[in-house]
Amino acid sequence: MEKERILVVEDDSDINGLLCRILDKAGYETISAWSGSEALLRLEREAFDMLLLDLRLPGMTGEEVIRQLREKENEIPVLVLTAKAALEDKVSVLNLGADDYLTKPFENEEVVARVNARLRRFRKSRTENEAESSNNGKLLFKNLVLDKEARTCMVKEQEISLTVLEFDILALLLEHPDKVYSKENIYQAVWKDNYIGEDSTVSVHISNIRKKIAVADEEEYIKTVWSIGFKLAK
Repeated sequence: MEKERILVVEDDSDINGLLCRILDKAGYETISAWSGSEALLRLEREAFDMLLLDLRLPGMTGEEVIRQLREKENEIPVLVLTAKAALEDKVSVLNLGADDYLTKPFENEEVVARVNARLRRFRKSRTENEAESSNNGKLLFKNLVLDKEARTCMVKEQEISLTVLEFDILALLLEHPDKVYSKENIYQAVWKDNYIGEDSTVSVHISNIRKKIAVADEEEYIKTVWSIGFKLAK
């Protein structure tokens, strides 16, 4: 079986080498990059399954790397390495399009666990998408049409650009319009991983979906059910 390839972007040679050794030992193939511009160049020329990205890079920052990737609709999973522990900093990188973050200093076991979790979720997502390829069904709600085969979202005939995770969250809600989903329910269903109670990831992605829909339609689509979670707003 071909090894999954991870691009490790970290300008500190000791940390870069450590991360590569940790992931190589876990069965992945790792390639090192030392700057944001080098990372983007490699991503254009080579195929990778995941990006492990430091934010404090020489020249182009990690935030700018994420921004450019998502603008190009490159949905490669991005695990951010950050020395910033404040909630607003973590929320900021998730808003940019990162899939997860790991605070420095980190434990070796946590690096492997986070990488395994993110790649497991994307492997399952690809498998599910292939299984649904023969299904032409569309999910409809108010002025929104979600095409699961084409993976497009239209609101009032205007296409809304969603990330992979945002699309899967919205599809989950649309498939069960009367169900209230807790953050834990959503995280386990979409990320295919155990939920970390204090993690703000789900709320950030829900907020992003609302903002994108609001550009085309002022009507409420996702309702917050106080102390429980989220559901479609009927």
